[in-house]
Amino acid sequence: MPSLISRRRAAGTTAAGSPQRRVPLRLLLPLLLLVALLAMMMLHGYVHSEIFADHRIQPEAATDKVPDKILDGGPVIDTRSGRETSHQVPDHRIVLTFDDGPDPTWTPKVLDVLKKHNAHAVFFVTGTMASRYPELVRRMVDEGHEVGLHTFNHPDLSFQSKKRIDWELSQNQLAITGAAGIRTSLFRPPYSSFADAMDNKAWPVTQYIGSRGYLTVVNNTDSEDWQKPGVAKIISNATPRGGKGAIVLMHDSGGDRHQTVQALNIFLPQLQSRGYTFDNLTDALGAPSALTPVSDLDLWKGKAWVFLVQISDDATDILVVALAVVGSLVITRFVLMLLLSAAHARRVRRRGFAWGPPVTEPVSVLVPAYNEAKCIENTVRSLMTGEHPIEVVVIDDGSTDGTARIVEAMGLPDVRVIRQLNAGKPAALNRGLANASHDLIVMMDGDTVFEPATVRELVQPFGDPRVGAVAGNAKVGNRDSLIGAWQHIEYVMGFNLDRRMYDMLRCMPTIPGAVGAFRRSALERVGGMSDDTLAEDTDITMAMHRDGWRVVYAEKARAWTEAPETVQQLWSQRYRWSYGTMQAIWKHRGALLDRGPSGRFGRVGLPLVALFMVLAPLLAPLIDVFLLYGLVFGPTEKTIVAWLGVLAIQVICAAYAFRLDRERMTHLLSLPLQQILYRQLMYVVLLQSWITALTGGRLRWQKLRRTGAVEAPGDSIPRQRAHSTHDRNPVG
Repeated sequence: MPSLISRRRAAGTTAAGSPQRRVPLRLLLPLLLLVALLAMMMLHGYVHSEIFADHRIQPEAATDKVPDKILDGGPVIDTRSGRETSHQVPDHRIVLTFDDGPDPTWTPKVLDVLKKHNAHAVFFVTGTMASRYPELVRRMVDEGHEVGLHTFNHPDLSFQSKKRIDWELSQNQLAITGAAGIRTSLFRPPYSSFADAMDNKAWPVTQYIGSRGYLTVVNNTDSEDWQKPGVAKIISNATPRGGKGAIVLMHDSGGDRHQTVQALNIFLPQLQSRGYTFDNLTDALGAPSALTPVSDLDLWKGKAWVFLVQISDDATDILVVALAVVGSLVITRFVLMLLLSAAHARRVRRRGFAWGPPVTEPVSVLVPAYNEAKCIENTVRSLMTGEHPIEVVVIDDGSTDGTARIVEAMGLPDVRVIRQLNAGKPAALNRGLANASHDLIVMMDGDTVFEPATVRELVQPFGDPRVGAVAGNAKVGNRDSLIGAWQHIEYVMGFNLDRRMYDMLRCMPTIPGAVGAFRRSALERVGGMSDDTLAEDTDITMAMHRDGWRVVYAEKARAWTEAPETVQQLWSQRYRWSYGTMQAIWKHRGALLDRGPSGRFGRVGLPLVALFMVLAPLLAPLIDVFLLYGLVFGPTEKTIVAWLGVLAIQVICAAYAFRLDRERMTHLLSLPLQQILYRQLMYVVLLQSWITALTGGRLRWQKLRRTGAVEAPGDSIPRQRAHSTHDRNPVG
């Protein structure tokens, strides 16, 4: 029986025989990263009082329910175990108290002054600051000072429920424990003042605090340093009258405290010379220490809390830097695209522009095809209407749907079919190259449709003998659906505007597989098409650059391709593209150290491709993460303005790209939604590609389902006939 169960589990089934549903790693890991990211940001927001903070302050209320002995008593109020007593600090003793810290700038300066004058104090720390700067709390304790609770997020407790009060106390205590390994029994309420300011709203809170075991400490001498009245005024306010003892209120956080530090450096020796001592509270009262060591589980809980806060702060800092990086990359890319694409358009559209002598020699068009029965007839017929002399070589790469038979049945002149066992697109293209009759080679996909002028426009740049390859203008033919419209925007705004920019920079990264042209001699010099990567078009383009050839963009060489129509198909295609691009970058990394044209491409082209095609899309979702965080937790207005600013830049670029390509602007209505949703999909795809690359995984070719519905606008190519199941039987 155990072996049967183990076999079932190994086969991925339950004991009942039903398949186990497992979340794919490509979804699970991005989901886990997203959850971790959101958790870190929520923790960061909580610790920085950006979420769950309550900044309300209770107005003054009546005092008739507060005992007179509390109102007329001292600043140390004891309501523990039902008591209602208060205590005064003995004469010539001063208890300095510092609120709202620790602060990384001012607390160390305050501690330095106290140490210099051999004085002690009580620091009422908030949980937010203690969690962020635990080393300062540790230093306070190590140097003999006492620490007390000042709540976690500094809310007015008179507004809070008992549950929230308990949470504020326990979280504040947890932070102190994690920082210094101790607990404290001292508490100071936020926004508190003298004992005689206790009112009917604050008194029940004070009673409840006592029931939790805490001694409430207010003050009877306010330095008013928070108003920054000047050093002399702070000293005057803090000095007790008539040799009385005092609990003096000061602050080591909450803003610029240089006056406090300066005043303290004068105040301490001045009053020490008059017989005053500066003690901890419990020392001044002759009571046991308020601090007790913590061990075992409670200590490790505190340490774990402080560790997580440090991680969240570090992670958020890194994310902010990453956001700045991606923002800079996005803006830089858009600026470069606008400037350089405009320069490209002016260059190629000026009157009398020519690459060189008109190219009229015949061309070999290679069409690799694997199970393209739905598309291949439209593809071949579109070539037959062309304005340039061509031969068509269809390489059937082991199709099982009758693709080769469909082409042969068309009986068209100058169209040949070559059959081979399934070996992949690079092998099919190399087979076609070996059987091509001409020196100029055009490559296209089996689902693509050319316009009559496409081939002619595509080969004109070969009038320049320095040009080894030409990238055409690939367009989405099936753009009626939302996902098709998004890809249409991407093709026009991203790919084609990018190609204009890269053409001007002379580092075109990719000749699209749907529409590209090559010199045969250039292909042979670099060894033909390689199957080392899954992006053979990017690989061959980079090889061309390294061999010294120019690669240019022909905007009028339009080709209409069938884009994926489902998210799953789009995922599969972009996964292959992004992983293949990473492979190509890695393969050609040696160009970084080369000299000549290869070195120029390595030091200009490769970094641009890595930054704009890999790093920027991977980090781009941070824009949306911070947008969501800013909308929910603030600052909302600044967040919206910043996001709209980025979107405005994108709209300008997209509108300009559509104008250059003479496209209708109506599809840009979906641009905002595309930028939010499409970006997340590309992020997950890129993350999956990184995982595959880092784990050494191998990705096989994925065949997309085609509809065969794409035609060139205004084309007279007849629609493809329906093929029966018999037509699609495997070719023998």
